[in-house]
Amino acid sequence: MNPALRRSAAHVFVESLASPVLGDDDRHHLATVLRLRTGEAVSASDGAGGWRTCRFDASGNLSPDGEIVTEPPATTPITIGFALAKGDRPEWIVQKLTEIGVDHILVVRAERAIVRWEPAKADRQLDRLRKVAREASMQSRRVRLPSVSGPFGVDALDAGAAFAEPGGGAVTLESPIIIVGPEGGWTSGELATAPRTVSLGSTVLRVETAALVAAAQLAALRERAGTH
Repeated sequence: MNPALRRSAAHVFVESLASPVLGDDDRHHLATVLRLRTGEAVSASDGAGGWRTCRFDASGNLSPDGEIVTEPPATTPITIGFALAKGDRPEWIVQKLTEIGVDHILVVRAERAIVRWEPAKADRQLDRLRKVAREASMQSRRVRLPSVSGPFGVDALDAGAAFAEPGGGAVTLESPIIIVGPEGGWTSGELATAPRTVSLGSTVLRVETAALVAAAQLAALRERAGTH
């Protein structure tokens, strides 16, 4: 991570880096929640790899204070899919996957999952998860927002996806797409569609734990390979 990003008092997303303008919610967060003082450094990103340093001015806006920098996309993007879980666990999963550095997050329909999104409310549910991803990206100083999409049936997943399943193979960057099933496990029919399976350990994990284990293993492999 660029030291200027790490040192900034806050990180925000804006529509234009040429003329960075804070949204009302972000302005309130910086001024009231974080209590930034005039002149403090704020990094601003367009969410697509571009960013620059700014200063928080007396009017509660941003004044550019550095050149626009563009970070290249990851040469090995990481994708994690997870079966819908109860309560606020999907929000927690998306938050943590974002912090770890996952590039694409998929919501998956599984036969044994208890939770079902009503089609009419799916867009609203996704918008909520994307908001969580945006907030987590601000906290973790990401300059590229992860995509959050779905819900997908297993038959619509990428042909290179690996399903998390006890007894599967090792997690490798050859399959940087891992799909985590519900706590009841995949059905035999669902497993029949899986190009390959990977093991996340010898114990039975909750959906949220499995998603983070998969993401952390892939992120560590990518870090060691230097394929950001």
